[in-house]
Amino acid sequence: MSKPNFQAMSHKDLQAYVLAHRHDQEAFYAYVDKLNAEASWVEMPFLESPEDLENYPEFLEHVRKGSEPKDKAV
Repeated sequence: MSKPNFQAMSHKDLQAYVLAHRHDQEAFYAYVDKLNAEASWVEMPFLESPEDLENYPEFLEHVRKGSEPKDKAV
């Protein structure tokens, strides 16, 4: 059985493949490489207290956008 072309797979397809084939290390590393290439995270230093979050409004906005409920029309 031949392996799929992980580089040609979309992020969602590769994620689904990795979840379905949890022991496939090659797929896992391809997924991590794809995540790293997209770099959609916000980097910031360690916080001393929860109040330190106020110094990083771009991070808070990123979290708020990610936690907004998706509109599901029926």
